[in-house]
Amino acid sequence: MGRIPNKNAPEWSKEKRDSVFLEYFIPHINSLYNFALYLENDEDRAKDLVQESFLRAYKFVNHYDTAQQPKAWLIKILKNTFINEYHRNKQLGFRVEFEDAFQQSDDDEDTHVKNIDLREEIFNSLVGDEISEAVNSLRVDFRIIILLCDIEGFRYDEMAAILDVPIGTVRSRLHRARTALKEKLQDYAVKKGYTK
Repeated sequence: MGRIPNKNAPEWSKEKRDSVFLEYFIPHINSLYNFALYLENDEDRAKDLVQESFLRAYKFVNHYDTAQQPKAWLIKILKNTFINEYHRNKQLGFRVEFEDAFQQSDDDEDTHVKNIDLREEIFNSLVGDEISEAVNSLRVDFRIIILLCDIEGFRYDEMAAILDVPIGTVRSRLHRARTALKEKLQDYAVKKGYTK
């Protein structure tokens, strides 16, 4: 996936901009809203995040390569918007890229991790608010990787492109996120008789 914005991208006419936007991006609005709702855990803030992300996508639509997966491009914009707003709301006084905040801990991790299918282990067994609460209580980088993989179904290479990290970092972070989520749901799973 290409990075945005590409300062060398040609300017498009309003008609082409509108056409590409309607064809490639508008069909993903519900998926983007669901992703934003998991990140924000508040309907109004999720709607604002989606609106801001679509405004940015429209602004930079001439940088979009139609060979790319539009949903992944939108989620990348939404992720960056969320992280920047998150830090702005925390009154840090500066914008940071998502990876700058978490890169050091990922670099130290072993990139060879066993594949745990969270959907089989947890999502297929548990339903309801417990999962949402557990996901929402994860660190933001863990929450995003869980959402990208186990909710949105992106492949490792797609997640690496969205997050601008190597695939090994995706595997490492996903393993740690799933482990953290599994620990958060362990007591509930025992109470319901799913595990001993």
